[in-house]
Amino acid sequence: MTKHVEIFTDGACSGNPGPGGWGAILRFNGKTKELSGGEAETTNNRMELLAAISALEALKEPCAVELHTDSKYVMDGISKWIHGWKKNGWKTADKKPVKNGELWQALDAANRRHQVTWNWVKGHAGHVENERADELAREGMAPFKKGPIRPAAAPQPAPQATRPTVAKARRSTQSY
Repeated sequence: MTKHVEIFTDGACSGNPGPGGWGAILRFNGKTKELSGGEAETTNNRMELLAAISALEALKEPCAVELHTDSKYVMDGISKWIHGWKKNGWKTADKKPVKNGELWQALDAANRRHQVTWNWVKGHAGHVENERADELAREGMAPFKKGPIRPAAAPQPAPQATRPTVAKARRSTQSY
């Protein structure tokens, strides 16, 4: 029996490029898992892609997925552009490499593993799960934003970028 999972994703960036984060909510059988991560120097589009990739890769087995994103870039890429890119060897119509090609290839692989229905939602319009995914993305970005200047006598270690495949879970540790 195929498991049905609902996913909500978002990405955020402070400056574009700049520090960024991604967030995802996975809902299955009345349980919720929240994921987030970030990078020191990235773009909003990369964070939107990583949110979807990380959420789909967190699923332990193939599932029927309803994925909700507020990113037109992700929606258009996965539903329109990706077919031509694959046919052209991951190049655009004008023979240039696809921007974020490695992430698009990872999303394509994750998408093929599951039966995904892609849904676009308007961002920052009061959609509860989208707003929460945005909060998670901002939490993922927080360690990479510049804070107050620290005295030279108290050096602090630099934060490490979180990898999308090592997403930290919040609330539930239930695996799907």
